[in-house]
Amino acid sequence: MADIRHHIILRECVRVLIPVILLFALYVQTHGDFSPGGGFQAGVIFASGLILYGLVFGQEALLEFAPLHILARVMALGWLLYVGVGFACLAMGGNYLEYYVLNADPLAGQHLGIFLIELGVGVTVAATMVVIFICFTARQLPAPADD
Repeated sequence: MADIRHHIILRECVRVLIPVILLFALYVQTHGDFSPGGGFQAGVIFASGLILYGLVFGQEALLEFAPLHILARVMALGWLLYVGVGFACLAMGGNYLEYYVLNADPLAGQHLGIFLIELGVGVTVAATMVVIFICFTARQLPAPADD
C-alpha cells in the first residue's frame, strides 16, 4: 500500500477540509435541538475529521494531537455529563432527565437540558470513534505464509 503522507496535494486539501469538517460538527451539535442532527451525528462528524487527519498524516500525528489517555477521559467526561444532568434533574425535584426543572423558565430548562445531554453524547461518540479507529489501525497484519 502506498504511503499517502507523501502526496502534497492530498495533504494540503486535507489541511483545508479538516477545519471545515470540525466546524460543521459544531454546527450540527449546536443546532441539534432545532434541526436534524444532534450529539451522535456531531460526534461522528467530528471523529471523521480526526480520523481523516490520522489517515493522511499518520497515527503518530493523531496520537500526538489526541493521546489515548486524554480520549479515555473525554469518553468518561461525556458519560458523566449525560448522567449528571439526569441526577441534577432528580436533585431539583423532577424525574430523571426531566429538563424543565433545570431553570426557572421551563422552556429555557428544556433547551439547557437537551443541549447538555447532546453535548455529552457528542463528546463520548467522537472520542469513542477515534479510539476504535486507533485500535483497528494499531493492529499488526500477520505475515504472509510461504507457499
